[in-house]
Formats: sequence, structure tokens, C-alpha cells
Amino acid sequence: MVKMFWFQSWTLQLAKCSSALRRMCDTSANLPVLTLFTKNPCPLCDEAKVVLEPYKHKFILQEVDITLPDHSAWFDKYKYDIPVFHLNGKFLMKHRVDIQKLKNQLLQLELQDNSFR
Repeated sequence: MVKMFWFQSWTLQLAKCSSALRRMCDTSANLPVLTLFTKNPCPLCDEAKVVLEPYKHKFILQEVDITLPDHSAWFDKYKYDIPVFHLNGKFLMKHRVDIQKLKNQLLQLELQDNSFR
């Protein structure tokens, strides 16, 4: 009986976690992607990530190391400009984070997304 109760309790907890995980996945699937073109080391990139920290729930941050062989085109393009940011594949800003520009673009994307629902 104790084993059965434990199993039922564990199953209920797993179901709750699965439901929460699905909601998180659904939410993150709708978030815009902010791509950070970077290299290691990059003190300006580290600084930019700190500035972005309070807003990280509003986008998915994807980092692209431009020094990797697969990213040589990005290296040729951005080797003197990092950090560089693209939002959903479109250039957004470089050198420093412009929070107001980011907020404006995120709001614009949100309004576009809501108009299609």
C-alpha cells in the first residue's frame, strides 16, 4: 500500500512537471531569438550579456562563436565589430547593447504576433 501511494504521488508530480514543461516549451517556442555574434575572449560581449540579463525572459539568446571554422563568413563580416546582435535573423545592433532599441523591436514583434492570432 505504501509503495502504491508513493507511485501515485510520484506519477502525479511527474504529470505536473510535464505540464509545466510543456507550457515552458510552448512559451519559449514563441519567443524571438536574439543572436549574439561573439568570440572568446570578448569582454564587451560579457558586458552585453550582463546588461541583457534582466530581459532574458523576453527572448532566446543564441551565441555564435565567429572563430569556429563553420562560421568563417561571420568572422569575415564581424571580426572588428563584436558584439553584434541579430533579432530573428535581422541585424539589430553592434558594439554595445541599446536597451531601448531592443525593447522597441521586441514590442514590435509582439504586436505583429498578436495581430496574427
